[in-house]
Amino acid sequence: MEVEEFPGYNSVAVSYAILKIIIDQNIQSWKGALSNIKGVYLITDTNTGKLYVGSATGFNGIWSRWTEYINNGHGGNKSLMEVLNNNGVEYRNNFQYSILEIADFHTSDDFIKQRERYWINVLKTKDFGYNN
Repeated sequence: MEVEEFPGYNSVAVSYAILKIIIDQNIQSWKGALSNIKGVYLITDTNTGKLYVGSATGFNGIWSRWTEYINNGHGGNKSLMEVLNNNGVEYRNNFQYSILEIADFHTSDDFIKQRERYWINVLKTKDFGYNN
């Protein structure tokens, strides 16, 4: 399977399978773009429509955070762990990853967390999704 070059932050919507290829093959256009920003991202369960809003603030930004999802399927999120425990690890193939908001590394982690809470509230992911 061939992966396209990074399409721009406003056009990212990739399946788990595609993201795995991007991470495993260390595709530079993607790595360069995703490791140089902090941000708020969305994981969509394409089977149920449930959403999870997360944020990335650490070293290598969204690249590092999404690498965790590729490595274990859940990134440490309890609700996603439960879904994978109940449905099997292959269920992660139902997840799609997209970006809601980006910021540079000069932006405070507190601001990123505030924006994450904003999106959780707007998308109601505590009530109807995987944020708990």
